[in-house]
Formats: sequence, structure tokens, C-alpha cells
Amino acid sequence: MINREDNPEFLNSFLDYSTTILNKSPNTVKEYNYDICMFLKFLKIHFHMTNEEDFSKIPVQDFSVQVLKKVELNDIYAFLAYLTSTYNSKASTRARKASSIRVFFKYLTRKAKLLEVNPAQDLESPKLDKRLPKYLSLEDSKKLLSVASNEDNRNEKRDYAILTLFLNCGMRLSELVGINIPDINFSECTLTVIGKGNKERTIYLNKACMKAIQAYLEVRPNKNIKSTKNSKNALFLSERLERISNRTVQHIVEKELRLAGFDTKRYSVHKLRHTAATLMYQYGDTDILTLQEILGHESISTTQIYTHLSHKQARQAAENNPLADL
Repeated sequence: MINREDNPEFLNSFLDYSTTILNKSPNTVKEYNYDICMFLKFLKIHFHMTNEEDFSKIPVQDFSVQVLKKVELNDIYAFLAYLTSTYNSKASTRARKASSIRVFFKYLTRKAKLLEVNPAQDLESPKLDKRLPKYLSLEDSKKLLSVASNEDNRNEKRDYAILTLFLNCGMRLSELVGINIPDINFSECTLTVIGKGNKERTIYLNKACMKAIQAYLEVRPNKNIKSTKNSKNALFLSERLERISNRTVQHIVEKELRLAGFDTKRYSVHKLRHTAATLMYQYGDTDILTLQEILGHESISTTQIYTHLSHKQARQAAENNPLADL
């Protein structure tokens, strides 16, 4: 939760703009707030405005626009270098903060008109390593579902349905947690979810998904459901009879992965999304544009990480080359 009282007015205005005009999700706005506050605290140290080195004790509410006018591109790079030397931040973390800073200064110059010069205009993002996504094989996925079908688990139907949706639909954690029962069209076998940037998209549910959802709905509590988090309509409920939380879903997935014998440091909820995408691409005769739509990616370049081929497919492609027998 963002404590707006701890922010300078210009930061709160930026967050409001991000929410109402840029239509950014609550999670993204929260990340913006965290990243910019950290940047402002660094600037206080960098410009010798405080002797406090503990970031948690450095206030930013009194940070003025006049100080922001002093910021140059090299100061921003100094911040990114500080993240590397002090926190050993990954390139992906620094890239996210660079993106937040870029959007922030663009707002201050073009929209709020508080600055005449944008110091982040030529800011480059750290180069990211292109790594293939980690995913479960088809056999591993079947094993995970088999282990999850365990009658000793009092939440078996719910947990099995969660894993089934992740592995078949490739949805994000926030999308699964946000599912409401009215979002499901049982006659059309479709599901409407709200993805990144509050963008709505349709997910098509196969037989396995429909069967798992219906089995869970037969045992889903329908009395004494709490009114918080719009829980009465929530598909997945916690044992506290309210909408299931992100952390609870992560715990469920970690538990089932561990029971199936998989390394929970290597695999996670997001890796199940990778698994679904990979299986659809490898076995489902799914082209890259369709996969982009299924996953809700804004850019095709994001989806292209799933176009990696298995060794078997690569060998088969080579053998099928019309020049292979010459």
C-alpha cells in the first residue's frame, strides 16, 4: 500500500497520472512509487543533503522540484551503479528502475511542465541477458497434476483447479487471483481476465479446465463468505473464506512442486506460465501471433522467447531439410 503522506506532491501527481491516464495497474503504480522514492533518497545522499545512509530513515516528503532541476543523466547512471555496488541488483531490476525514472521525468517535463529539461531523455536501459525460460516438460507437468490430485489434501479440488488453469492457460498470478465466477461463460467455455495495464482479454478453457473448475465449484463454500476483496464473487477462496491471495497461491504451487520432487528455487508460479506457453507452442500447433494473444503480451518480442525448439524438434527440422539427402 502506498503511503501518500510520505511523498512529495509532484510524486503523488505522477502516480495519479499513471493510474488515470496511463491506465497502469495498481502493482505497476506501486512499483513506480517504490522506485522513484528510492531514487529520491539516493539523490539526497548523492547531493549531500543528508548524512543518513539507511534508506528507510531518509524522508522524501520535503524533496523539492528545485533539486530535481539539478539532476543530470550522469546522476541517474550513478544511481544505477549504486544499485549494483550496494545491492548487487540484477540487470532486470536496474532496467525496471530505469524505466520508472524515464516515465517519471517524461511526466515532469511534458505533462506537469515542472522541468524544462528531461535528464532521462537519453537514458539507456541495462542490457538484459537473453535466457530461455525455465519450464516443466510434458511428462513433468502430468506428474505435477497427478501429485496434486491427492484426497489427503482438504483443498484438493481447489488446488488442482489452480494448477490446471496455470498449466493449460498460461495466465498470470494476478489474473488467476482476480477471477470472479461471473467472468466464466460456461456455455462458451471462456473466461474474461484483466491483465497488465488493466487490459481485458478472453481465455478459452479446454475440457480439463472446465472439468476442474466444475469439480471445485461443487465443494466451494457458499456461506459465510467475507465481504472483503469482493470475495462473494471470487472463484478461488482461502480457508478464511475470502478471495485467495497471491501469496497463498504461491504457497500452494510451491507445496505441490515440492511434493512432486521439483526444485522450488528453479520453478515457481511464473514458470508454470512459461510451461503452458511452451507446451502450446511445441505441441499445439500454435503460431507466435496466436500465442501472443493467449498470453496477453503487448509486444511480439516478449512472446518470441517461447519459440525456442526442443533438441528433438531441432534435429527433426534438420533431417527434414530438402537438401539433407544430397
